[in-house]
Amino acid sequence: MKRLFPLLALAALIAVPVAAANRSSVPKPIVFCSDTTYPPMESIVNGKAAGADVDIANAVAKQLGSTAQIKTTGFDVIIPSLQHNKCNAIISSMTITASRAKQVHFVPYITVGAFLMVKKGNPAHISTLASLSGKTVAVESSTTEQAGLVAENKVLKKHGKAQITIKIYPADTSAAAAILSGHADAYFADAPPVLYYIRTTHGKFQTVGKQVETAPEGIATRKGDPLGSEIQTAVNKLYANGKMTKILAKWQASQFALKK
Repeated sequence: MKRLFPLLALAALIAVPVAAANRSSVPKPIVFCSDTTYPPMESIVNGKAAGADVDIANAVAKQLGSTAQIKTTGFDVIIPSLQHNKCNAIISSMTITASRAKQVHFVPYITVGAFLMVKKGNPAHISTLASLSGKTVAVESSTTEQAGLVAENKVLKKHGKAQITIKIYPADTSAAAAILSGHADAYFADAPPVLYYIRTTHGKFQTVGKQVETAPEGIATRKGDPLGSEIQTAVNKLYANGKMTKILAKWQASQFALKK
């Protein structure tokens, strides 16, 4: 979810904590906050959390000798929930940005960009963020896609062009429903949900333009929590033993694996 323009000083902000890994620091279970409105990464299916991030959380926990518990949390309050000990970590398609990395520690685990989704045939003739001038776009609250649209509106205003009407929804499924029902000209989100909706609506929608602002997404922990270094070790092992590759392939997300 979840790009921000620009990514500043990223490498310095996501350094692994210096504290030595300590298996006794691993909670049982590991409670992960997740905004479960973002298929195919995290959503509720038959009353249970399911998706690529859910499988990754389970695999990470198993690697650390624990189990995972998914706690549904609104994306606009997900970092405060972690900081107030409502969970041990966040796994929720969260793009690593400079501002977020000042609040939490990140372990990168996939790399994702964002897409604009429109009706098949692109009747509104949308191609780029700039082409959204005068159009209505649906987006989830507190995402980096929302921030990107706000930034684009500043550019449009500077050039005397019509603003983008940004329809903001608390759940990404609601943002997607806005374009599915014809209440928006476009839907702006990470590539995984956009491609998921295109697949599951059988050709009624399409992407336009290029994938934008490709950036790493991370599992977040509290600053100074030794669990962060434990999760880093687990993610490294899941890539090394091929389990991460299998999980991503299962959810048609192989292209988002971290590049070596």
